[in-house]
Amino acid sequence: MTFYKILAKLNRAILPSFSKKGLDLAKAKKWQLAIIGYRTWVTKRAL
Repeated sequence: MTFYKILAKLNRAILPSFSKKGLDLAKAKKWQLAIIGYRTWVTKRAL
């Protein structure tokens, strides 16, 4: 596996999933947006 695929699996296990919690992006805090952006970036690289 590539580095990003391994990192994506690690993120899935450790970081919270805000989509399952129904988080509204308009009301998200800065740290939540940072985690969402980071997870999106890693997922994009893994694909």
